[in-house]
Amino acid sequence: MRDSLIAAAFQLFLERGYEQTTVDDIVTLAGVGRRSFFRYFPSKEDVVFPDHEQCLADMTRFLAASADSDDPIVRVCDAARLVMRMYAENPTFSVQRYRLTREVTGLRTYELSVVWRYEKTLGDYLRTRWADRRDGTLRANVAAAAVVAAHNHALRHWLRSGGEGDPLAEVDQALEFVRATWSPDAVADAPAEENEDVVVVITKRSTPMWRVVREVESSLGES
Repeated sequence: MRDSLIAAAFQLFLERGYEQTTVDDIVTLAGVGRRSFFRYFPSKEDVVFPDHEQCLADMTRFLAASADSDDPIVRVCDAARLVMRMYAENPTFSVQRYRLTREVTGLRTYELSVVWRYEKTLGDYLRTRWADRRDGTLRANVAAAAVVAAHNHALRHWLRSGGEGDPLAEVDQALEFVRATWSPDAVADAPAEENEDVVVVITKRSTPMWRVVREVESSLGES
């Protein structure tokens, strides 16, 4: 029944427009009563985003199952992949919803509130993992926002293409950028900058600066 309501709603949204479609129209096409609709969806907006509540619950459980030895950044990146997999399960529906939210301001606002809940879920996890850091809250908030931004960059690119290509590969590439920027392991594994010599010169305070410079140049082997 839930799937029938979603299918009926989107058929009408595409035929008549979102604003012109009522809940009564949806239940009539689906062949059910209004009570059945509200058993599954609190509002007409919710039928456009039927899968986010379950995905948020899955993400919360995934993060809660994290071990202390897990890299927090890798964990939140993996959590973000759950959202992309949700979209990738039904490309046609995902593209239709994307186009609909571009046309209806109210749906765009609703979608932004859902995105904020994902970001808060990631941020809550990171704040817990970095609770012993002085900059833990700031670091968690910025990192969570970076993960969401990277995920949404890949998601929008895929949706704008009409659902063509491999969205999971696209999000992997975007999230790797975040991991390479924020993960301590990535920083440790990063190639070292070209070695720079450090020269210590001991001299009297009264020594002219030109002589100090000459001594430095001499130590570096410069002419």
